[in-house]
Amino acid sequence: MKKITIASLTALVLLSGCNTFQGLGKDVSKAGDAVTDTAHKVEKKI
Repeated sequence: MKKITIASLTALVLLSGCNTFQGLGKDVSKAGDAVTDTAHKVEKKI
């Protein structure tokens, strides 16, 4: 029961930063772009 409550509160906090699902999509996209950029930088160093 505690796990469900903690998961629900975590989801609430994470989603409260995004007013809409479009906002959530933008946040996820930015995170993906950051990972991609880092991968390209590492690839260039190798």
